[in-house]
Amino acid sequence: MAGGAGFLGSHLCDALVARGDEVLAIDDLSTGRTANVAHLGDNPAFELVVGDVSTGVDVSGSVGAVAHLASPASPPAYLARPLETLAVGSEGTRHLLELAGRHGARFLLASTSEIYGDPAVHPQTEDYRGNVDPIGPRSVYDEAKRFAEALTSAHRRTLGTDTAIVRIFNTYGPRLSPGDGRVVSNFIVQALAGEPLTIYGDGSQTRSLCFVDDEIAGLLALLDSDLAGPVNIGNPDERTISEIAAVVLKVTGSASHVVHRPLPTDDPTRRCPDITLASERLGWSPRVDLVTGLEQTAAYFGALTADEGRAGG
Repeated sequence: MAGGAGFLGSHLCDALVARGDEVLAIDDLSTGRTANVAHLGDNPAFELVVGDVSTGVDVSGSVGAVAHLASPASPPAYLARPLETLAVGSEGTRHLLELAGRHGARFLLASTSEIYGDPAVHPQTEDYRGNVDPIGPRSVYDEAKRFAEALTSAHRRTLGTDTAIVRIFNTYGPRLSPGDGRVVSNFIVQALAGEPLTIYGDGSQTRSLCFVDDEIAGLLALLDSDLAGPVNIGNPDERTISEIAAVVLKVTGSASHVVHRPLPTDDPTRRCPDITLASERLGWSPRVDLVTGLEQTAAYFGALTADEGRAGG
């Protein structure tokens, strides 16, 4: 499991261990956190190795599956590490594909809805080729994932590697990093602190938010299938940024107000997955509604803030 101490990676580690799998997690901890997997530390079925898959992967013993979730995922994180993001999408993907090939293992690539860029097709289906600026600031993430998909597909066609590609849409839930710059974490942290909620642009742009438990269920369904993909795994419940802010304020009971800032370069105006393929071939669809998911996420951030306050006191 590459990126096993990250937000999604740690939840996937939990799910794999819970069902009886042995998991070796590799993470360079540039955006992942040991706290995300600390509860697995005494479990003999789990091991965390600090390492960078971009420089190579050395795993002893048998390998049944390789999951590639290693990469910064939030805009502030990948914009702060542009070359590292490109490296993990290229060399990191190559090393992990070669590991899967040597062991005859199934390879799962965590790709992204950013493949579609600022989409001209709505909702986004897997056959849509996207509208991406290859030289803009966000391209370090978009193009890293596009190249990773191309490399994964080439390995499958040329070497017969058993591969699967998942395109992950906006996911939220416990273990999001408070400062990672994603809309849900930004809003909840600001709301809990009584600070203004920052909306970039006029708030009419949309996102489709998938709770982490649903996302992990989709990843496992794809991993356990023989489907190559790419497959969209996300929640088609499309909401405007302004709507999301309003729900966060309601869930947290915050009296914060909203402030508007200029829209970042290449920020997509609409984002919504077509999940017909996942529904028909994997029997998967999201189950957790936005209010329930935000309540659980807010509770996590509230507890995190309380723990930090006790530690500081």
